[in-house]
Amino acid sequence: MCSNSGYEMKLKLCRLSCFFSPELRPTTTRTVEEGNLRIFSLHELKRATQNFSSANKVGEGGFGSVYKGRLQDGSMVAVKVLSVEMESMRGEREFISELAALSNLRHDNLVILHGCCVEGSDRYLVYEYMENNSLFPYLGNDQNRMKFSWEARRHVSIGVARGIAYLHEEVKPHVLHRDIKASNILLDDNFTPKVSDFGLSRILRDNSSYVSTRVAGTL
Repeated sequence: MCSNSGYEMKLKLCRLSCFFSPELRPTTTRTVEEGNLRIFSLHELKRATQNFSSANKVGEGGFGSVYKGRLQDGSMVAVKVLSVEMESMRGEREFISELAALSNLRHDNLVILHGCCVEGSDRYLVYEYMENNSLFPYLGNDQNRMKFSWEARRHVSIGVARGIAYLHEEVKPHVLHRDIKASNILLDDNFTPKVSDFGLSRILRDNSSYVSTRVAGTL
């Protein structure tokens, strides 16, 4: 069990846009609404993923490894593990960006963030589990081509466009993902696409524009 002070610290991390150092603060007043995110313990996540077993590893994101897991209630989740490099703060920035971008967003074509966990220098993000993993292995792979029909491709393309349009035009303040690629498009059991991996995302203030935002991305 966490101490009260430790629990309160983790709660503050996940519910407020009040982060560790001034240079890491998001460029927006967006806050995390209470109740949108669950605070997980490391014990829960270890149990769900069988202690982050290599057999449960389903991917390597731009900023961390991803494991599938089953919570005590039987629901499946995907757990991203981020290790913070204290000198560069790599991992911390991505953790904060994901929380700030996804905590209050709900759209059929965006992955759902269920909650988070903070333990020492490690950060954990818990998402809905996507049965068909990412779009990447279905492109140019003869073995998967039969599954990925032209109708499925059209369905995925339209869904991704809707998700990006929601981020760019509908939600306020607007969100720039800045790392759209096949491995960041996840597919559920019906091949419905969901944009994921918001580690490089930026929330635009009213006086910001797409033109003034620097280019970013990962390979």
